[in-house]
Amino acid sequence: MLPTVSKTRSTPSTSRPNSMFPQYLRRIVKWQQMDIEYTFWQMLHLCTAPKVVSIVHMNYYGGCSYQHTKYHKQTKNQWARDDPAFVVICSLLLAVATIAYCAAYDHSAAHAVFVVISVLLFHFLLTGVFLATCCWFLTNAYLREEAPNSHVVEQRVEWLYAFDVHCNSFFPMFVMLYVIHYFVSPLLVAHGFIPELLSNLLFMVAASYYHYLNFLGYDVLPFLERTTFFLYPIGVIIVLSPILILSGFNPSRYFMNMYFSQRV
Repeated sequence: MLPTVSKTRSTPSTSRPNSMFPQYLRRIVKWQQMDIEYTFWQMLHLCTAPKVVSIVHMNYYGGCSYQHTKYHKQTKNQWARDDPAFVVICSLLLAVATIAYCAAYDHSAAHAVFVVISVLLFHFLLTGVFLATCCWFLTNAYLREEAPNSHVVEQRVEWLYAFDVHCNSFFPMFVMLYVIHYFVSPLLVAHGFIPELLSNLLFMVAASYYHYLNFLGYDVLPFLERTTFFLYPIGVIIVLSPILILSGFNPSRYFMNMYFSQRV
């Protein structure tokens, strides 16, 4: 869920920056405490109507996501999710998709295990930690509005909220580059201009959608300004894509040959 805040007097979100993290980690192994149904609701709407998730959709709790998140902040003094269900389910889906790729394009079970672990650690978790840290630092250091007066408590973006935004942004990209790509990969890895064009377009759309959702995640925070900065990478992607297409680069063939033992 992409939360929002209100510019009213409240306890600073930095008052206990690390107190929620151990509890978050402990809940990873407690399925009975995870809200699985709501997590799948979020995943569905991130792919079909991301603004619904961030602001206005009526969820099954009986209120809009905006109000539920606001209530969550008022009661628990945090904007980030305290439910690790999204990370756990996304990791499981990513592992299943990677195993499917290994079954189709790898010949070694040991290498397949290495690929699954590396994808989970580097593609999702470590890359997510790095990107979330960069966005967390950038928003707090340069994009926060100045407090209008001394009576308004200064708001800050929580690191775990930045990681939530990354996870939200990653899931539709996972659907495009791991699920859809898997079923059309025989076409995309073929030689010729059409496979190169389609592969580049798919990667362009997936990467652009990631950055768009990243923008939405921070744009809903009214104490941030100039959040359109997070849309700038989309312009870079649009400029680079024709260059890569004309140069004959096929991202599908490149990554498949990099990760799997079967050459395509």
